[in-house]
Order: sequence, then C-alpha cells, then structure tokens
Amino acid sequence: MDYKTLLVLLFLGISSVVFSQEETNISENEYTYNKNKGKAYFYWGGNRALFSKSDIHFKGANYDFTLQDVNAKDKPKGWHIDYINPARMTIPQTNFRLGYYIYDNYQISFGFDHMKYVVERPQNVTINGYINFNGIEEGDVNYNGVYNNDTINLIDTIGPDGNPTFFAFEYTDGLNYVNIEIARVDDLGEYLNLNPNKIQINLLEGIGIGGLYPKTNATIIGKPRNDEFSWSGYGISVKAGLNLTFFEHFMIQTELKGGFINMPWVKTTIDGDTAKQQFWFIQHNITVGYVFQLFNNSKKNNINLN
Repeated sequence: MDYKTLLVLLFLGISSVVFSQEETNISENEYTYNKNKGKAYFYWGGNRALFSKSDIHFKGANYDFTLQDVNAKDKPKGWHIDYINPARMTIPQTNFRLGYYIYDNYQISFGFDHMKYVVERPQNVTINGYINFNGIEEGDVNYNGVYNNDTINLIDTIGPDGNPTFFAFEYTDGLNYVNIEIARVDDLGEYLNLNPNKIQINLLEGIGIGGLYPKTNATIIGKPRNDEFSWSGYGISVKAGLNLTFFEHFMIQTELKGGFINMPWVKTTIDGDTAKQQFWFIQHNITVGYVFQLFNNSKKNNINLN
C-alpha cells in the first residue's frame, strides 16, 4: 500500500470519528469524564519521519531541469541530552504544541513539527531539462546539455571548498511544518472505570493545516551553497494518537501523523533561483507535556471516590 492510499484511509477514518461521535452520558455516582473545557496544555518531544519519492524541479539563470523519483530520508538524533538542553533542543527532530480545549471533547492547537529531510547520495535518478552555463556566471559547465529521460548519479563527491561538486539538497535545520490542528479527545478510562483524577487514557484524532518554513541547505550544479530560512509552501495532515495523563496535569502522548506537503517556492541560491517539490510524509511522535486549567469550567467534576 502506497503513502497516498494509506493517508487517505487514515483521513477518512479520523474524519468519521471526529465528526460523528457524541458525548456519553454518565449516570450519577460514577466518575465524571471529559470535563476539559477551559483547560490548556503544551508538549515537547521527538519524531521520526518517512517521505515518499518526489520530483524536484530546479530553475535559475541558464538552467531548468527536473530530477524524478528522488529518495530522501530523515536524520534522527536518537536518545540524546539535546532534547532537554535549552541551548540545543532545536537541533534534534522535535515537536512542540500549545493547545486549548474549546469543548470537553475538542481541542484546538498551534505548533510546529521540526522534521529533517535529506536527499540520499549517491543515488541514480532520471533528469529532464537543460543546463547551459556560459562560463561567466557561477555554475559547473561540465554539466551543460539537454537531458531527456537521462540517468544521472547524485554522487557524494566533495570539492576543495568542502561542498558537494554537483548536488546536495536537504532541510537539516528543519523541514518546519508550522500548523494549526483541531482534534477530538475521548477518555477511554470511562470504559475501564479508572479514576480520572489519577490517570486518564485518552484517544485522539485530529486534522491540521499549515505552512512550511524550512531552512534549505542546497548546493546545485556548482553554484554557491545556500542555507536560508524561507516560507516555501503548505501542508495538510491527519493524526491519531494515545495520551496518558497522570494526576490531571502530567502527560505522555504518542502520535502517528501523516500528510501531504507542497513546496513551490523553495529558495536554493542567494540569486533567487528556486526549486519546487511535493511529497507525502508519515511521522511518529513521542512527547511529554503539562495540562492546566486556564479558565474555570462551569461544570463541576463531581467524583464518587467510594
């Protein structure tokens, strides 16, 4: 099953849950669940990501070509102190989110997914287009030519300046997906008769949309290396997750998240050269966080502790 089919099925399943579920009535003398309205939360954690193949179209002065079916991977840090080191905690692949319960079962949140995306080298890819440097502007004339379904090897060769001689393309300072999400939350402890003041087991499903603000590290056909932040496109996503909340405040959350990214405005050089690409992604997140009451809930949480 490919990325697109998997994510469509995930989206349909989450959509049916988010928009069709109704709150369960709790009889008297039982624990009262889902009294979340007015609460806020934040979390921080790490991720691993998988990316589909993509066509990357590069365009600039005297060149216009597309590399087809390019493979890329993430760049994990592993279990590392950098995740909690304030001076270095943005270096690993991380996730941050700040959210608010607008209803007992629904939350809205803002956050960023700091993934990393690295085109694999070496690899053989198909190239179409042309390169026609005249020897005056910066660029490697050795690659001049018209390409028509030709194969080129993205060789992992480093030049005397320390940069790849032909091609390097990555977002290692962040494939930064800045997004807003809305999610449905249901406390499964209701069916297990757990005391929600001590532990909550929450199932959540959500959808999100946002912009891509990557730091593009690119060296293209001998042109000077570029490494700048820029708004480059947009993304849409769906997620499903499991949340454990202890003593009403401390939470651990794991999520499976996937979606589609379209970046038509990637800046590759300081001269204004650009690239564009689109791809699917799947992300697994593990986070820790804190829940707190931001506004008073008019519904009292009457708990029978007998």
